[in-house]
Amino acid sequence: MIMSFDMEVFMTGVLTGSHATRQRHVRQAKIIQAEIAARWQRETPWVWQRKHVAWFLDHRMSQRSEATRYYYVLTVRLLARRLEKSWVFML
Repeated sequence: MIMSFDMEVFMTGVLTGSHATRQRHVRQAKIIQAEIAARWQRETPWVWQRKHVAWFLDHRMSQRSEATRYYYVLTVRLLARRLEKSWVFML
């Protein structure tokens, strides 16, 4: 039996703030995970490279509002912190 990856458990160590903020980050991380898995067949953040996340921000978020992109960049920064990567993403 294959266990699905639990993004909420993965992000628990880096999530702070209100319940709504934590839930938003988890929801956005799940969306990022699904998009990268569909495009690159990389199921878990442990196997992601910077190019995968950059692709998501550049191509999947290009038609979104500035505010939406900002919140996704915040989520990506949390993912990078959890992965202990030195990825830098700007708007």
